[in-house]
Amino acid sequence: MSLYKHILVAVDLSDEADEVLAKAKDIAEANSARLTLVHVVEPLSVAYGSDIPLDLTTLQDEITLQARERIDRLADKIHLEKGEQHVVYGRPEREVHRIAEESDIDLIVVGSHGRHGLALILGSTSTSILHGSCCDVLAVRVGKNNNHH
Repeated sequence: MSLYKHILVAVDLSDEADEVLAKAKDIAEANSARLTLVHVVEPLSVAYGSDIPLDLTTLQDEITLQARERIDRLADKIHLEKGEQHVVYGRPEREVHRIAEESDIDLIVVGSHGRHGLALILGSTSTSILHGSCCDVLAVRVGKNNNHH
């Protein structure tokens, strides 16, 4: 009997995304589960404050476009024909929870490490995803500093 039927893997656009996705794919295969891939593009105004004098729309569109291309490549790499891929816009924990509830997800897989900052589904964001989640959450330890607790 499989533990999970539908797995949501939330990835950032760093190199570690491959690691997180590979592990999620293994779990999906072991459970004959569906795999859905999501990347959340955070609004730049949240990251930088709304007092920036420049128009962020064009930059935001460019970031979203690059995210879609990267997610496409990641999905291709693991032959994600059964699952879907989403690039959504908003607060990561909110969007991940929304998709999890709408898609009947029973496991959320995220990457977790202490480096980088902005717009990554990592660090404090994986903690936020854990709290308020309607299902199990697996934080995959990634990055060079694996041995630091």
